[in-house]
Amino acid sequence: MGIVTTLAFYFVIWWTVLFAILPIGMRSQIDEDDVILGTAHSAPARFSFARKAAWTTLVSAIVLGLFFLVTEVLGIGPDSFPHMIPGT
Repeated sequence: MGIVTTLAFYFVIWWTVLFAILPIGMRSQIDEDDVILGTAHSAPARFSFARKAAWTTLVSAIVLGLFFLVTEVLGIGPDSFPHMIPGT
């Protein structure tokens, strides 16, 4: 797998993991009883994108490492699985 392909996979994995990690540990303003006038009650009370980005980067690196292990080291790919539709 080339460097450009690896970076492309990492980019896609990073964004997917970001949307999975964003809601983890979030508390809304209504949960904290600190609703700021003019905002939605469901808005986050405290949000740190740097912390979420750091966790996303770490988890994405692990997922990419597992993907590399399965595809490049173990050699498992789509052709490794039997055909699901007989006669194709």
